Amino acid sequence: MTAQAVVRTDRRRRLMHRVPWWIAALFLVGIAVLWIFPFLWMLSASLKDNMEMFTGGLKLWPSTFVWDNYSRAWNDAHFGRYLINTVVTTVVTVVIVTIRCATAGYVLARYRFRGSKLFLGVLIATLFVPTGYTIIPVVKISMQLHLIDSLGGMILALSGGAYVSAILLYYGYFRQIPRELEEAAVVDGAGFVRTFFSVMLPLAMPVTATVAVLTFITTWNAFFLPLVFTFSRPDLRTVSVGMQAFVGETATDWSGMAAAGVISIVPVVVLFIFLQRYFVEGISGAVKS
Repeated sequence: MTAQAVVRTDRRRRLMHRVPWWIAALFLVGIAVLWIFPFLWMLSASLKDNMEMFTGGLKLWPSTFVWDNYSRAWNDAHFGRYLINTVVTTVVTVVIVTIRCATAGYVLARYRFRGSKLFLGVLIATLFVPTGYTIIPVVKISMQLHLIDSLGGMILALSGGAYVSAILLYYGYFRQIPRELEEAAVVDGAGFVRTFFSVMLPLAMPVTATVAVLTFITTWNAFFLPLVFTFSRPDLRTVSVGMQAFVGETATDWSGMAAAGVISIVPVVVLFIFLQRYFVEGISGAVKS
């Protein structure tokens, strides 16, 4: 850190000490309210009828609680089935991606082989390739393998991406682990697979939680691939594709769509609440390295 940067940091610290704590608290509360207001509004809209949803403006408290919106979303729009499809697809994809990215990051971080740096550079370069460019070849290969219109094909397509960010997280975390741990495992007679799954992967639990959360959110919200894979099989739709069930030829059921949105976002929020500590530790640990 340069001397100029140190001076700037000291000035910021002195400025923060001069600001009363209650002003900082009010500022943070205001930011938090602005951040969560769209979610609160969606929750409120899911309990209103379509008329009140548009005439009520930004009012959060409904005049009448319309619980039928959730029943209509769950039963009439078949969101119960879509939710099961999404859970199965997401959980299996998270498992495949986590194991695949963990092994790739471990090999790149702990082993030196010809072309390893070039391979790592190519991975980083793929971060700048738009996701939409890969849909056509993925769908074409899936059609040739007769994997279209199946959950298995959708899972393979969703988990077959590069997931470079996850690999780099594992790469950064494994690089800072002392080699003595691996050497001790080898002395005890452990091979590559046992060393990885019994020693290295448990140590990388914070990164695993981070990758699991990021992959869960990405897969849960995926739209284009599930849409293509369920064109002729509506019963295999995921929640993101199932939102189209509320859009008709002449009208849109906005309150039912809001209720479906709340249903679809609850699992993500619950997962993040349970794994937020590991999520932060994984990000900070990988960046620190």
